[in-house]
Amino acid sequence: MVQIPPRWVSASGDAERPNVARLYDYYLGGAHNFAVDRAFAEQFTKLVPTAEMVQHTRSFLRRAVRVCVENGIRQFLDLGSGIPTAGNVHEVAQQADPTCRVVYVDNEPATVAHGRTMLRGNPSVAMVEADVRDPDAVLCSPEVRRLLDLSEPVGVLMVGILPYLSDDDRPAEVVARYRAAMAPGSHLVVSHLTADVQPELVEKLVAVVAEALTPVVARSRSDIEPVLAGFDLLEPGLVLATRWRGEGEASTGAETINYGAVGVKS
Repeated sequence: MVQIPPRWVSASGDAERPNVARLYDYYLGGAHNFAVDRAFAEQFTKLVPTAEMVQHTRSFLRRAVRVCVENGIRQFLDLGSGIPTAGNVHEVAQQADPTCRVVYVDNEPATVAHGRTMLRGNPSVAMVEADVRDPDAVLCSPEVRRLLDLSEPVGVLMVGILPYLSDDDRPAEVVARYRAAMAPGSHLVVSHLTADVQPELVEKLVAVVAEALTPVVARSRSDIEPVLAGFDLLEPGLVLATRWRGEGEASTGAETINYGAVGVKS
């Protein structure tokens, strides 16, 4: 595949304050971030091991995508994707099988603009501007209709997005609406922030994020389990994301603040 050099798009003044998607891009070694993001990221990392947390989550995503491809999945819907930066879904999936198709979804116009610019030239990948809380808008978008066949198994990724849904958003019901649209054999990939292991660290993380960015909600294992209703979990089930067919024991704390799971719709 031809690599297209990054081309900046207008952020309409968005460069004046930190942006969640661009922070993730910076932590992952991407080029689509601004000075304000880099300055905030460096200060944030002094308070909590954010870079390590983001990198571990991305490693989980890559492992899960590979498993999906091994299990026959050739189309992916990445909800709340942010900027499709280093180690993104389509790179991992298309490395395993070039026929894989991917649709990224984000609700922030500047993030979507960056993503669409980056993905230019790859007809098997697209980006939708929509809110994960509105499954109808996502699933009926022209990009999804063009690239994904929902009568066939699809990999739906909710990696790191569910903490941005409040309890009032009823995340389990949101996921259930996507599940209803997924064909049997489809895979759901989920990761979720938790304070079960490191409550003080996660409390600090949640407080800093709420003050400077978009508030997030940490949930316990028992809170996350209903989200996975209707899916048969692949081994080892709902575990710390780093331990999902992965990286082993914790050492800095960042490895213990996210659960991960992959489920199959029967």
